[in-house]
Amino acid sequence: MGKPTIILATSNGIGMGHLARATAIAEAMKNFATPVIVSVAGGIAEIPAATGIRCEYIPGKTRGWMPRKNWDTYFRDRLVAIAHETGASVISFDGVVPYPGFIATKLIDPKLQLVWVRRGMWQKNLLRFVLPFQSQLVDQVIEPGDFARAYDLGPTSGRTEAIVTAPVSLFHKESALSRDAARKVLGLDPTRPAVLVQLGTGESDVNEKMRAALSGLLGWKDLQVVLTKNPVDKNGSSLAPAGLDIRVVRHFPLAQVLHAFDASVCATGYNGVHELLPAQVPTVFVSNIRGTDDQEARAQWCHDMGFALRANQADLKSITATVKKLQDAQVRERLHNQCAHLPDPVGGDEIAKILYEFSLKSGNSRYGQLQRLKRVLFWGVLRRLALVYRVINPHKVDNKVQNEGPIWGSQNSAEELHPLIKGNVRFEHLITGASEDYIKRRKVIAENAYGLK
Repeated sequence: MGKPTIILATSNGIGMGHLARATAIAEAMKNFATPVIVSVAGGIAEIPAATGIRCEYIPGKTRGWMPRKNWDTYFRDRLVAIAHETGASVISFDGVVPYPGFIATKLIDPKLQLVWVRRGMWQKNLLRFVLPFQSQLVDQVIEPGDFARAYDLGPTSGRTEAIVTAPVSLFHKESALSRDAARKVLGLDPTRPAVLVQLGTGESDVNEKMRAALSGLLGWKDLQVVLTKNPVDKNGSSLAPAGLDIRVVRHFPLAQVLHAFDASVCATGYNGVHELLPAQVPTVFVSNIRGTDDQEARAQWCHDMGFALRANQADLKSITATVKKLQDAQVRERLHNQCAHLPDPVGGDEIAKILYEFSLKSGNSRYGQLQRLKRVLFWGVLRRLALVYRVINPHKVDNKVQNEGPIWGSQNSAEELHPLIKGNVRFEHLITGASEDYIKRRKVIAENAYGLK
């Protein structure tokens, strides 16, 4: 009997949190299962060449590539099609909300096992009211653990349906590059100090946080400041104060090269905390308060337990002053040593084994006639709630798409995929080695979604 195939689907999000967890789980299961990652996040472009994992990009609602009312059906049909193409019986979905299209896959194929990978540490928002219904419509809920779980007072914290694992991380002590090797990969001077800054840019307040953080690094002798994207605003104006040696690098997974850095400044997302702290990188966390993730609670825990410094995200002077503390070698040494007491984030291995066990079961375990009726009902209800929610909290459409047929391709490199994913021409990505039957099915799905003949 060959290895079972397991599909790891993710939503979009702020940063790479969903994709990083899916990649960590996929890497952990390679010896006993075949992972396939599908995602609406553009960051999926980085994964195939770096990991050898087969991937497919699915354009999300924010792309504006199709009428919004068509998207849930399109997403459902894409998931079912790739499950049939690869022979997968399990689809996991890592996202704050399990998309209605994910829930509805079981209406098309009742044998599919659906697993919701649901991060904890939620802020209290409108989405909490549908948690009980969403949890009933999947075969299992898994909650990746969080170092700061003791500070989780959000709507998921009191629920009992999830299997809670250890934290999930792409950082592994045994595979992380040494300081010298990591610096060689990144093209950094081996003798000068280096700081990694991951705060993002975009909205004016986020830009000001970046500017304040970079200002706190002024005066650090011979410093190399490393960012993963250019520190510029939407007009192309630099957010970096004069006097800093700025380097922009691209490397996936970044967890592999974290030993290159003497310190870091980062948003307090799941990803950053569970990579930087196990790597013992002295860090200042500056929370992003958008979205569902309660980054402030996570940052407070890290600060209170002595694993990192927390800057007041609402006070630019506090951000600059707190980041400046990283210039003190004794502060960095204290944070570095404290992080050695954290447990290893082995949740990726745990979740991989859980998904493997699900792949060995029959797909009808929670799918009687009553469950089907519930799913049909909630498929319709969730679609309408999602539309109403987005009227209240609208997505920004990324760009205006050209009203023409899509480009088709099975590109695997980030250099090829990024322009296609970010472009304004519809792009239908195909898994490597796609069969003719799959391509035909995908063309029908695309025609129905785009309204093309």
